Amino acid sequence: MAVPVGVDLAEPYVELSYVDAVRGRRRRPLLDCVTARFEDVAPVRQFRWSRGERHFAGWYWAATIGHHVGFESWLERDRLLLMDFDREVTGIASQPFWLHWHDGERERRHAPDYFVRRADGSAVVVDVRADERIEPKDAEAFEVTRLACSQVGWGFERVGVPDAVLLANVRWLSRYRHPRCLNGPVADRLRELFATPGPLMAGADAAGDRLATLAVLFHLLWLQELTAEAMSTELMGPRTVVSLADRGAQ
Repeated sequence: MAVPVGVDLAEPYVELSYVDAVRGRRRRPLLDCVTARFEDVAPVRQFRWSRGERHFAGWYWAATIGHHVGFESWLERDRLLLMDFDREVTGIASQPFWLHWHDGERERRHAPDYFVRRADGSAVVVDVRADERIEPKDAEAFEVTRLACSQVGWGFERVGVPDAVLLANVRWLSRYRHPRCLNGPVADRLRELFATPGPLMAGADAAGDRLATLAVLFHLLWLQELTAEAMSTELMGPRTVVSLADRGAQ
């Protein structure tokens, strides 16, 4: 990969290749891609799986964007689930582009796991890898990605294994993430009841038949219109204290 004349080599010269919905596959200098909406692009590689592989690839339906997002491992799926739960996230794309750079001997490339758009308009590139599985070549790719993101004002995060308790709670709520779980009158009643904090199951029973109210309650917790006490330190249960969210603080 030739480096154009005038480029400051104090930082790596990086190009991006991605799938444009109109023009197909494109490759452009990183600095020409600052305003691109990479949260809307198709993955640059397919998600494949076969018998005997260590990793399990698949598709997760993200409520944030209303369609499926790919993952290549259980860890990526867990992180994707937590991003979907994050109210500040408005867009997510998996394997959004290849980063291309030259390491002094040969051309290298790396496809970050996710491109995330946040509510304030900022962007974050996310790589998912457990701490104990980072090889030297991985560390180099992550550092180049971090430097590239800093050139265009994007954030960069390399995330590992999430907190087990928080993940378990969010995973449970994710079962009720689809809008079909929202029943308007029941939701209004639950918001009214939990304006005064109280136990989860007692509130569900007070709102009506728990078979009908629990799905709505969990959906409101997923939306974070209601909040559960100690989500990151205790597994939710019948006596978990639930309250109406302070919308001004979110």
